[in-house]
Amino acid sequence: MKKLVVSTGAGISAESGISTFRDAGGLWENYPVMDVASHDGYVRNPALVHRFYNERRKALMNVEPNAAHLLLHDLESEGWEVYVITQNVDNLHERAGSTHVTHLHGELMKVRATDNEHLVWELRPEALETTPETLIEGHHVRPHIVFFQEAVPMFEPATEIAGEADVFVIIGTSLVVYPAAALLQYVRRGVPVYYIDPNPAAVPAGVTVIRATATEGMRELYKILTGKDTPR
Repeated sequence: MKKLVVSTGAGISAESGISTFRDAGGLWENYPVMDVASHDGYVRNPALVHRFYNERRKALMNVEPNAAHLLLHDLESEGWEVYVITQNVDNLHERAGSTHVTHLHGELMKVRATDNEHLVWELRPEALETTPETLIEGHHVRPHIVFFQEAVPMFEPATEIAGEADVFVIIGTSLVVYPAAALLQYVRRGVPVYYIDPNPAAVPAGVTVIRATATEGMRELYKILTGKDTPR
């Protein structure tokens, strides 16, 4: 079974209606990004950060996976072993049915202990709100998010997955967020690489650019990889 490794960014989730902060002039849903998405911001005002991610979780409950997410899952039924490495913190890939998803920047629907980063809990849809005083199994919790100024612990496992790809695909990312943008460097020489984005960044020679939105580009890629018309 061939291994398809897909690196996804904000562009794929934006088509489901999830706002991104990189196009908002330093604001994310009217909050200064460094106030709600940095280590310093969390230390300075943890209550604000908890409130911000409570709001993001509620917003996530009101959106659905789009055709790009679903087509990635469909490829599993066409004989591909699909591994998704995402910069996104939403759970839309999982909700679309993808079975191998690595989150580089954490997961919105999870929290972790403030005194032990290995203690992680998934929040229930009916209990999405947390505060600095929230206790789970005797531990105070924080969003399970990799803030700016923090290490990216899942990057090394992601490089190993990228190095095993038979086909590598990049969807909806500007290729300026590191270390995620460096994944391309771990793809073996000669492996086909596709880059789907309506405003693609400069890429090395040999990368096939599909200048399209995530959904349009995935429909084109689906035909390339399967030789079939898309089911969506």
